[in-house]
Amino acid sequence: MKAIDTIRWALRTTDELTTRLVEDMRDHPTTQPTSKGGNHALWVLGHLAVIEGMIPHTVFGEPNPVQHWWPLFGTGSKPTDDAGAYPPFGEVLKTYQDLRAKNLARLEEIGEAGLERAPKVIPPGFEDGMKTVGRTFHLIALHQMFHLGQVADARRAAGKEPFM
Repeated sequence: MKAIDTIRWALRTTDELTTRLVEDMRDHPTTQPTSKGGNHALWVLGHLAVIEGMIPHTVFGEPNPVQHWWPLFGTGSKPTDDAGAYPPFGEVLKTYQDLRAKNLARLEEIGEAGLERAPKVIPPGFEDGMKTVGRTFHLIALHQMFHLGQVADARRAAGKEPFM
């Protein structure tokens, strides 16, 4: 198996899980995962979208098309239970899905040989985790799995049964 196969599989699997979990929270988008708060489904979805938008910036030096969402969903932002503070759920979901599809297409353009290249703009603190283009894409999938656990907890807090 080639590295690109593993990365592609991880990105597609996390994409399918994200869509399944967050779609199920459409009617409860700001239910917090614990009694002490936490990252709700709408914040997680927006956060994943801004991170997807960072991939072209990190790998190629291109602008993040959703940089304007950074104050709402970026690292260090605080989720609010006011759904009106965010773009509509459907818009955030479509944006995430469009950006993921573009990043999967870019991965195919990069190919196996391009995975060893260094990214153009590595965010501070990620010098080891994003040392190569391949690691960058792999880290995106791992990061997504972390946040999907928060959505799973928010689903339980909303009274929903686990999928499995």
